[in-house]
Amino acid sequence: MNSATTTAIAVEALEVSRGGRKVLHGLDFTVSRGRITGLLGPSGCGKTTLMRSIVGVQIVEAGEVRVLDQPAGSSGVRGRVGYVTQAPAVYPDLSAQENLRYFARILGAPFARIEETLETVQLDGHSDRPVRDLSGGQRARVSLGTALLGDPDVLVLDEPTVGLDPVLRSDLWETFQDLARRGKTLIVSSHVMDEAGRCDDLLLMREGRLLASLTPLELRDQTGEEDTEKAFLRLIETEGEAQ
Repeated sequence: MNSATTTAIAVEALEVSRGGRKVLHGLDFTVSRGRITGLLGPSGCGKTTLMRSIVGVQIVEAGEVRVLDQPAGSSGVRGRVGYVTQAPAVYPDLSAQENLRYFARILGAPFARIEETLETVQLDGHSDRPVRDLSGGQRARVSLGTALLGDPDVLVLDEPTVGLDPVLRSDLWETFQDLARRGKTLIVSSHVMDEAGRCDDLLLMREGRLLASLTPLELRDQTGEEDTEKAFLRLIETEGEAQ
């Protein structure tokens, strides 16, 4: 199997500046298809800018981003990528079903996908309630549902579990893992380091740079730390010693 078949996203020498300040510094990495890749790092390290670059809505200064072997944001790949922003991009006065019906019209998705999507995000029993009356986790699921309507091959999720309690976070991660089992490629950003263990692969960022691209097991083996946050701090210490 060649690399074009196994690689969902390829980023090469990516540089981005915003407001005259360099935000991403020459990033290089690949993301494999059908896996969950965690993009982890402290707030302000450039995760959202990187995800916007992958989706194709960010102006890049240098380098290249390819998604499903096509330039990010190009017409041939745009409909195959779902993007969930940090704040749920749904209408609070509408029900979950009404939100999905509205976005299905925009995306040109068949209405038959609505019930299927509600079931996938486990909202089929709450589909008639206004979104404003749903829990934080349920609202996050409605937002995820809008991204799933077009049956995308790649899902880019920007801090989808922020502000959720541990139980709701666990429920949402079960949904992510089920989607990966169905062959979807997921990039999930977070600043909560203990979520690293739920991912297949990790991209660890700090101050606009990529510290490491590895699996959770490799992270533990490389640092000698079982705790993810301690492992991340150990990587930072190692980087400082190498400079």
